[in-house]
Amino acid sequence: MGSLSIWHWLIVLAIALLLFGRGKIPELMGDVAKGIKSFKKGMNDDEETPPSPTTTSRTVEHKADESK
Repeated sequence: MGSLSIWHWLIVLAIALLLFGRGKIPELMGDVAKGIKSFKKGMNDDEETPPSPTTTSRTVEHKADESK
């Protein structure tokens, strides 16, 4: 009962074609592909840029008060 047969998928596909039309689905898939490409390009750009310099740590020398 948990899986869908081929007939269920064909009916879903037919309804999608009726709602969106034949030309709209390729446009949507093209937009998805462009989004994936730009995401991958952004990820590659992040890896190529060197990490930003962080603040350098400084050591503070302190003399103990010996008058106690």
